[in-house]
Amino acid sequence: MKGQRIWVALGALIVVVVVGGLFGYQQLQQADDGSPRGGPVELPSTQGDFSLTQLEEDQVAVLFFGYTYCPDVCPMSMAVMRQVMQGLDDEQRRRVVPVLVSVDPERDTLERLSEYVGYFGDDFIGATGSQEQLEELADRYGVIWRRVETPDSAMAYTIDHSSSLYLVDREGTILQRVLYSPTPHPLRSALEQELGG
Repeated sequence: MKGQRIWVALGALIVVVVVGGLFGYQQLQQADDGSPRGGPVELPSTQGDFSLTQLEEDQVAVLFFGYTYCPDVCPMSMAVMRQVMQGLDDEQRRRVVPVLVSVDPERDTLERLSEYVGYFGDDFIGATGSQEQLEELADRYGVIWRRVETPDSAMAYTIDHSSSLYLVDREGTILQRVLYSPTPHPLRSALEQELGG
């Protein structure tokens, strides 16, 4: 009889633990389904302290996470952004703020970023921060990046990183995520939707 009560109590305890665990897991999944959340961006930049809150109500930032020593994807994405910017009229161009967020704070000083983004246009802003700031920001925007040591290279390391562009408003709301493309059409199309063009 006593043994039976122990087994009943143990069974009830297991049910409570399993149900509680499933509920907690469900809540976690609902809170973080893996989709980028966006949010504030406040970093030192080539134009002083940068914050999305500096944007005007009708402006959109195009955020790209990369680095200046990137051999291929970054210069291609920046060139696409420049090409799209050049195709906008003056009013549309005023409403778009292109921002390169460097995930290589060790090498990408603000001076280097200023020189790099200057190749693509006066409208471009380069920003970076501490490792901790960048990791927290990348987590919110769903950006994946990691350092890869290359001891046989003069650069010593490269950085593997995701290459999407993020159209965001002044609140950090992700309006659209544009997948990497070597052609300007996807970004141009996304901006036309957001600018109402």
